[in-house]
Amino acid sequence: MKLKAAQVENFLRAPDAKAQLVLIYGEDEGLVRERAVKLAQTVIEDLKDPFRVIELGTPQLKEDAGRLRDEAAAISFGGGRRVIRIRDIGEAQAPIIADFLSHPAGDALIVIEAGSLATKSKLRQAVEKSGNGMALPCYADSGRDLEGLINSVMEDHKLRIDRDAIRYLVANLGSDRMISRSELEKLALYALKDPQVTLAAAMACVGDSSARHYDDIVQAVSQGNVANLDTALTRLVEEGLNPVGALRMMIGYFQKLHLVKGQMSQGTNAEQAMKALRPPLFFKAADQFRANLHNWALANLQRALQILLEAEKDCKSGLGIPETIAHRAMIKIAVARQKQARR
Repeated sequence: MKLKAAQVENFLRAPDAKAQLVLIYGEDEGLVRERAVKLAQTVIEDLKDPFRVIELGTPQLKEDAGRLRDEAAAISFGGGRRVIRIRDIGEAQAPIIADFLSHPAGDALIVIEAGSLATKSKLRQAVEKSGNGMALPCYADSGRDLEGLINSVMEDHKLRIDRDAIRYLVANLGSDRMISRSELEKLALYALKDPQVTLAAAMACVGDSSARHYDDIVQAVSQGNVANLDTALTRLVEEGLNPVGALRMMIGYFQKLHLVKGQMSQGTNAEQAMKALRPPLFFKAADQFRANLHNWALANLQRALQILLEAEKDCKSGLGIPETIAHRAMIKIAVARQKQARR
């Protein structure tokens, strides 16, 4: 069985009893991990309980193909349903998963975490075509998703937040749920003594975050500033962040440019087209966005998006090192923009 993205949250709150094995997959590793934890906690709140929670990896499944069935059938010391967590699984383990789903055992909840999987993935197909498995997709947070996350974290800390602060955070939090949540928790602690989280607090706390480093790369590429791009990429790598995250943010940014530029070509005023963007642009980013609208032709934006989307596809294919693929795409677009500016 499979769920649409819009159905995932409802399933996590009240899982289908028929789904003994749940595959959670997607490009957003942080969101995959968060949802896996949330699902597992519907069975047992303390995921460190050694009697009711077992973690399996690829090595264990390779060594013993029957290990999954044995663990699922095992009875926990002291009683209670067990949870089996499996991480970093790949296509090579698809036959083991398919075999278990065909001949299930026990009542343990099996939660599998995986990266991005193509529609034709054997692992996905094994779960989606079964009657006792469920596949949950995880996509990068949209503006609406980020707003929901922001409000949720602030409510957990009993904080109110200004609308301008929300707009700033939506514009500066990135495509990884784990990083976004970490930044919001930091902001909540920073503003804990104040009755309301202000724009100033958000900028002070999140301004130097990983999302800001991603934005530095996006702006360097859109402006054709190769020197700034190299500096920003070096800083990103030094802090252990993933250049692929910047690639995904860049796709979103260029899609907005392309959308507004397309509307302008049909006679819409630039300001009206920009105001119609959802989520809206943060006001301090508007001037640079206008400059990029002026400097980028519609055809060049289409070509840049093609390069970025192909790079994202290649990152997911496993045909090369994602960081290298993303870096090459960024350099290619920045150099092209630089050449165009010299004409």
